[in-house]
Amino acid sequence: MLHSSHRIHRSAVVCSLTLSLGLGLSACGDKMTQQAKTELGQGGSVVSGSAGPNGAQGADSGLVTCTAPLATLALAENPDGYTMTSRYQLPASPVPLLKLMAQQSGCFRVVDRASGLRSTIQESQLKEAGIVRADSTVSKGKGFEAQYTLIPSLTFSEQDAGRGMSGLIAAIPVLRDIAGLAGLVDQVKIKEAQVALLLTDNETTEQLAASTGSVKVTDLGVGGFVAGKLGGGAGLGWSHSNEGKVIAAAFYDAHNKLVTQVRELQAKQLPPSVAVVNKKS
Repeated sequence: MLHSSHRIHRSAVVCSLTLSLGLGLSACGDKMTQQAKTELGQGGSVVSGSAGPNGAQGADSGLVTCTAPLATLALAENPDGYTMTSRYQLPASPVPLLKLMAQQSGCFRVVDRASGLRSTIQESQLKEAGIVRADSTVSKGKGFEAQYTLIPSLTFSEQDAGRGMSGLIAAIPVLRDIAGLAGLVDQVKIKEAQVALLLTDNETTEQLAASTGSVKVTDLGVGGFVAGKLGGGAGLGWSHSNEGKVIAAAFYDAHNKLVTQVRELQAKQLPPSVAVVNKKS
């Protein structure tokens, strides 16, 4: 109990010092009361749940949605890649995260142009080779076209903000005497993610909508605390680190801005809907 109180005291000091140096922690004042919301691994995710025939389940209440799908959508990898270092052990691509949000929004019917498409082609080849049954349900001419394509971009950066504070602590006797405080302050980092989403009409090649999203938070390096408003991608590899949560929240921000634009578009002629089990009313 004594150890826990001491840890909270040091956390408060780190927060106060960060504010005093003008690092702009909007959530620092109430960080102690919102510990469960911002502590790594404690949920509160903005990208979570599922999507499918039963609609969006467990999606964040702030996710902007459509009343009906407007078009089929393919998500493409950015040809220039994504700016984030490998040391964070994050997924190589944010596309799976965006696929979940796109389907949960109800604005699009998502078609696969990656591993799922390659599997379809492989099954067709196996049929032609006589390996699978001749009346296979996977046959030519049944695939749906992608009427829109969405391309993401991502830049993630991290700045050391604690080194200057370490020198300040060493010069103040009261702070210098708090065991381990200098080491904790040295861990303070500012994490920032900037993303963009570009939506193209595949029929005309016209860019129909574009949006940006950004999240900037300060990682206090104390018990996994991150000060600032952010959420984490539950699953999909984005909820295991503060860096992943920052990136997921930035894409959430960009997605909501994009959907507010997309909702003004006229719906395209859609292919037949997937068959579902009849439910009793």
